Amino acid sequence: MATLFPNPSLSPPHPPGVGPLAPLRRWIDRIEVNNRRFAHLTCRLIPCCCPFERDLTVLGRTVHVPALCKLNPVYAELMRLRFRALAYLADGCGEDVTRYVC
Repeated sequence: MATLFPNPSLSPPHPPGVGPLAPLRRWIDRIEVNNRRFAHLTCRLIPCCCPFERDLTVLGRTVHVPALCKLNPVYAELMRLRFRALAYLADGCGEDVTRYVC
């Protein structure tokens, strides 16, 4: 049987059933998107790209601040929730979701 993440560098940062945030992560994964208003709210609240990634100019030099969102231990669960909301709006409601895509 093939593993889901054959390359160790591609594996999720935290196993889903381990750690103090495991109950929160499981709760987020169990949220069902079955309401149009909730789906729109989810897509508005969870950004599609990291808002912290920037290029700063300090004393004439450009310093790149990398995306820090992936350090969030529930980042993957939030992205999956956002994707479920987008899929619900696109497939279930037939709405145009291009305004929520970066």
